[in-house]
Amino acid sequence: MSRFKNLFKTALKLLLTGLALFLVFRKIDTDQLWQITKTINWFWLIPAILTFVLSKLFTAFRLNLYFKNIGLHISEKLNIKLYLVGMFYNLFLPGGIGGDGYKVYLLNKHFQTPVKSLVQASLLDRLGGLVAIIFLLLVLILPVDLALPFASQVPWEILVGIAALLVFPVFWLMQKLLFKAFLPSFWKANGWSMAGQLAQLVCAWFILKSLGVTENFLAYQLVFLLSSIVAVLPLTIGGVGARELVFVYAHTYAGIDEAIAVAFSLLFFLITAMVSLTGSMISIKFDDK
Repeated sequence: MSRFKNLFKTALKLLLTGLALFLVFRKIDTDQLWQITKTINWFWLIPAILTFVLSKLFTAFRLNLYFKNIGLHISEKLNIKLYLVGMFYNLFLPGGIGGDGYKVYLLNKHFQTPVKSLVQASLLDRLGGLVAIIFLLLVLILPVDLALPFASQVPWEILVGIAALLVFPVFWLMQKLLFKAFLPSFWKANGWSMAGQLAQLVCAWFILKSLGVTENFLAYQLVFLLSSIVAVLPLTIGGVGARELVFVYAHTYAGIDEAIAVAFSLLFFLITAMVSLTGSMISIKFDDK
């Protein structure tokens, strides 16, 4: 029954991924997309890859802080290895228990850390990343010239500013109520979250440079953050299709080029896949904790 359920989930994700990509390629000029891919400046993708890896190191450090909060002390080397293996499971084995579930299984088996505590740490790790994205998204909305249909009727700049100021206090209150054991690392963990997301914005800038973009960088980065929130939802394989749909439908409001946006999204996925694939080559040894 469990095997059938996993196969069904994988098949459904593949179907939704295919449908999303079909909708994307119906909306854009594929000839223009092909021309863009032929003119990619591959040099800029080198720092893009390096900053993406850096972003994952920062978020791995955040997760290890949460592990320490529950009395699990592992080396950063082992933590990073587990993080990469988790990335591989999340992207290439989408129908199974997932990367977080696999890490919980291994750590519970070898260190006897309670499953509930490990699940809470993993969940808070995801929430921490999401909170950083939401905060940066709200901050970037203000300087970007958006063509919003309700802009003249609602003081949205003030509302966005207030929302940005409330993001971390609300997250602190939620953590105090639901994840009290992790509260001692709140500010340091959120510092790593911000560092991770800022590194991804720098990665996005390098990818845009590789595509020949010379203006409107903040608009692309704003939509990139929005697409990152959508990609978190477990609807497609690695967020493929979901990210591209966000870029395609956001171009009207953000003034970005559809074909360039889709090329950007696909390049970001390729970088993610390449880094995640290294997780398949990692051997986890618990002798050296």
